[in-house]
Amino acid sequence: MGERFGNSADSVESSERPNRERARFAALWARCLTGGSTAAETVYARLSELYGEPHRHYHTLDHIRHCLREFDRAASEMEEPDAVELALWFHDAIYQPGAVDNERRSAELFEQWSAGRAAPAFRRRVWDLILITTHRESPRHPDERFIVDIDLSGFGLPWDECARDGRRIRAECADLADEDYYPGHLRFLRALRDRPTFFFTEFFRRRYERVASDNVRRIIADLQARGYD
Repeated sequence: MGERFGNSADSVESSERPNRERARFAALWARCLTGGSTAAETVYARLSELYGEPHRHYHTLDHIRHCLREFDRAASEMEEPDAVELALWFHDAIYQPGAVDNERRSAELFEQWSAGRAAPAFRRRVWDLILITTHRESPRHPDERFIVDIDLSGFGLPWDECARDGRRIRAECADLADEDYYPGHLRFLRALRDRPTFFFTEFFRRRYERVASDNVRRIIADLQARGYD
């Protein structure tokens, strides 16, 4: 078989995407924080470096891009969409597989870079939105429900894409044996399955509830069939 090459349109799209993302982030920063374009460029560059760390396979800029696409669909229903968008950019900025404080350290990074650049109340809202993506407690504020749903919306993708994401998350924990990794993963999946609804907002329930619930049940059944409990 001959070697396959991407078409020119795909190449142009790939080359232009970072410029669009940089411009989008700079505009968001300008709306929410002081410091001008230089500060925005510096923060964007550092976030790009973090999301490009070699140990990441799922928690990358591609995950942020997915989240931003879902955000764009739902933003008109949010109370403070700019706060949600900033929190999405930062929510996985710090990611060490197995660490229990990734979200807190990500929130602290936002605190560090936003210090003196925005009202304390706004910075606190972004902080809270980042921390709720631990998925350890139910969101109470409407925008918290949206960011939690956005972060987990990958479960609502078609099965092949959802399974691909699962493999990428597993690859980030390659140093763990299956018997150490899968029981904890199974507990998390069961907690999702046992919620009254998978998604907290009507917007995401309409779009993805059935597929996400089916995907989670399928993953659980597969792990049980492999002997994990």
